[in-house]
Amino acid sequence: MGRFLGILVAFGALGLAAFWVLTRPDHVTGAEVAGLTGDAAAGEAIFWAGGCASCHADAEAEGDARLILSGGEGLVSDFGTFYPPNISPDPEHGIGGWTLAEFVTAMQNGISPEGLHYYPAFPYPAYRLAERQDLADLLAFLQTLPEDDTESPAHEVGFPFNIRRAVGGWNLLYLSDDYAVQGELSAEEARGRYLAEALAHCGECHTPRDALGGPDRAAWLTGAPNPTGTGRIPALTPDELRWSTTEIAAYLNDGFTPSFDSAGGHMRSVILNLANLPDADRQAIAAYLKVLPPPRTER
Repeated sequence: MGRFLGILVAFGALGLAAFWVLTRPDHVTGAEVAGLTGDAAAGEAIFWAGGCASCHADAEAEGDARLILSGGEGLVSDFGTFYPPNISPDPEHGIGGWTLAEFVTAMQNGISPEGLHYYPAFPYPAYRLAERQDLADLLAFLQTLPEDDTESPAHEVGFPFNIRRAVGGWNLLYLSDDYAVQGELSAEEARGRYLAEALAHCGECHTPRDALGGPDRAAWLTGAPNPTGTGRIPALTPDELRWSTTEIAAYLNDGFTPSFDSAGGHMRSVILNLANLPDADRQAIAAYLKVLPPPRTER
């Protein structure tokens, strides 16, 4: 009996050691981004496409106030409430002291400069697909915005979800370097896929999730329960969204549906962001949505 218990303890220790190694923080080194120089003017477009203001500015902010990234309202989920932090250039409470390597590590690997796993309420799984030059440009633009010394509040997350190292296990299951939509695409459709999947992270809201909070890629953009508990976030696949590409692109610009209804809730903020992009980018997103495959699972 004692020998059997010893074997169990040994296997448990090996399993724990393997988990610790597999979930260790993965940092981007300075050498990996040494050749990149950020362009703030180009970074502004990445800022709007990425929807930074939607989460990191005050929920009631309008106009230039949306450029004060002091942190936004809490994101409620089944795992707790997550608060988007201050990402203004403030060196103490924001990201003013971050290097490009630290910024890319956060954006693509979900790891803080202190080596902690971020929760995937921050859409680093989408930004993982972004071009690093775009991220360098984004950081350059962020550094031109107003500093704000608001301290970021702590997340309201209970046990066991407050074990940050466990997020490394979540990453093993769900972090992917591949687009959800594969296959041959035109240049316009591929541009739309990049904007929708890597930058605008449409899948974060419009794709259903499993019990661990991972996206169901077999039901990509087929709609999902609203985290607020009220209503449902709509499907964007052609079998459900039967608008023309022109109608979709127009909606992404002004928020009006073909029946003259208007965008509400969080989508209103998304429209305010996408309206700053060139017409060709909104048209590209529309072209991508029109080639989405039907769901591979029942909804």
